[in-house]
This record gives sequence, structure tokens and C-alpha cells, in this order.
Amino acid sequence: MRTHHRARLLAAAFAALTLAGGITGCSRADRGTEVEQKSQGAAGEVRVGYFPNVTHAPALIGAKNGFFAKELGSTKLTTQTFNAGPEEVNALLGDSLDIAFIGSGPAINAFTKSKGAIQLVSGAVTGGAQLVVKPEITTPEQLAGKNIATPSLANTQDVALKKFVAEKKLAGVKVTNLDNPKTFDAFKKGELDGGWLPEPWSSRLVLDAGAKVLLDEKTLWPEGKFPTTVVIVRSEFLQQHPETVTAILKGELAAIEWAKTNPAEAKKVVNGELKALAGSTLNEAVLDRAFSGIELGIDPVASTFTQLAQDSVTAGVVKSAVDLKGFADFGPLNAVLAEQGKPGVNAPGLTK
Repeated sequence: MRTHHRARLLAAAFAALTLAGGITGCSRADRGTEVEQKSQGAAGEVRVGYFPNVTHAPALIGAKNGFFAKELGSTKLTTQTFNAGPEEVNALLGDSLDIAFIGSGPAINAFTKSKGAIQLVSGAVTGGAQLVVKPEITTPEQLAGKNIATPSLANTQDVALKKFVAEKKLAGVKVTNLDNPKTFDAFKKGELDGGWLPEPWSSRLVLDAGAKVLLDEKTLWPEGKFPTTVVIVRSEFLQQHPETVTAILKGELAAIEWAKTNPAEAKKVVNGELKALAGSTLNEAVLDRAFSGIELGIDPVASTFTQLAQDSVTAGVVKSAVDLKGFADFGPLNAVLAEQGKPGVNAPGLTK
């Protein structure tokens, strides 16, 4: 999907040599003149990843309607879609992706795995995840011995389900990791008892496959807010091309504001992109239900990330909670918000 020219590779190699001092996970404010010394101006190309999901609507709209391209100017935008967070993290850490719209769980995992070479720079979508089950399951206790799906191992919904099972002390719950379309098919065939799923798949199971909602994840969080999709970037790319990261964030904010002003058109754009990228569209009822469960916004709900890191421990995904100091760099986002007269984003405990 991308062509890597030899000249670009040589330039990257040269840049790597000049960065021999290593990559840190500190914020732009703390890096000070270090960022200015490493900044190389706007990138020739920026590679952005996201999912063909309703919960990635800002990315789908930003790319399709030209909001990213408008802000990027001469910088080439190359996009790539993924089915699960761990796959996208591997692309980031393998240097084949620069910026990713991704779930909060994989974002934390990326920061941990890379030892700070990934930074959280914005939110994108909150809400939009539900535990949906067969109609005969009416209480959490009845999940014992049942087969429940999540999109992938250690992804955001996988952690949420396993934490829920652990806290409720539910015995014998089988957690099956399946791509969302396969979960839909397996549920219809009676091979699964339910799934903890992001939109539009929870809506699809409810409206197209006869499932019922056992739990909306919103009920587990203060004010019903939890980060479903956030934006992360390779620290090296942020250091070298802060202008390009800022341009993507401007495009994201423009896409979100357009979607809120034009909800019917936003749904059409997202549905069209689902057709183009995933091969199928959603019927109107599913699309409406899916959008009603999410909120588009650049606030990453930073106050939840310490809990999210601890949830991975409770879920048995990791042995100990990661120290998230240095995880977030909201300098570029807050500069964009200040320019537009909007309040900035706070990051308690996430910046150095």
C-alpha cells in the first residue's frame, strides 16, 4: 500500500544516526530546545492507520472528506486500515506507520512495549462498547461457563471483559478472540454466547442477530466516559515533524466538528468508507444505533488511563501496571485548541 523510495530510506537512516542519543517519552514542554533541534519541518509523507469501524469515525471522515489533506498541504497522506490494535501497534513499532487511531488498551501496550517511544497526542471517540449476549442470559452470573468473544487478545474490549469476569469471580468463562465479522457469523450460528464488542458490531448483534445488551460499558465509568479510540504517534516522528502531527490534529478536530454539525452526512460518509474498506455497509437502524452510543471528541479522558493500566493487571493481561509518566504529549493538541480559543486538555500523571 506504500512505496518506500531509496532516498527516503537513506534520509531516515541519516536521521536515525543524528538521533543516536535515544528517544525519550517526555512531553514537548519538557523537551524544550531538544525538540527544536530535532525538528526537520513538515514530513514529505505521513502514514496514518485506523480501523474500518464506527468508533474510528474521525479518521474515516478526516481521510475521505479531505480534512487531513487540507491541513497537510504538500505532505503526502498515506492511510492503512487494521482489524485489531495489536496489529496496528506492530506496524508502529516496525516503523511502517507514523500515527495511529487506536484503542486505549493497545495504546498503553504500545507505550510499554516500546519503552516510551510511543506518545498519546489526542482522543477521538468515547463510548461505544457493550457486552451483548443471547436473550436467555439475563444476569452476569449466567456468564459462567459461557463462550464470549472479544476482537483480539489484549485489545480494549478484551481487557474490559476479563476485568469484569475477574471482579465478578465468574468461573469458567471462555474468552474467544475473533475478528468482529467472524464474531457476528459465529453468534448467528449459535457458536458463541455473546461478545464484548465495539460499535457497530454490538449494534449488529442486537439488531441483526437477536442479541440483547447485558451491560453497556458506559455504566462502569464516571459520567459514562471512557476512551474507546485515541491517537498515538511515534515519538521520533513527533520530534522530527511536530508540524505534521499538528496538521493531523487540526484535520481531526475539523472532521469532528463537521460531523457534529452534519450528523446525517457524517453517517453516510462512514457507511461509504465501511463499504470501500471492509466490503459491507450498515443498514440505517444499525448505523443510527451505533452512532447514538458514541461521542466524537478530542478529549482523551486522560484521568481514566491510570485505571485502564490497572485493569490490564486485574484482567491478567500483564503482571504489573505500567508507569504512565511520559505517556502523553498534549502540547500540539493544546496549541491547536488555544489557536481556536478552546480550552486545553489536562493530563494528570501522564506527562513528565
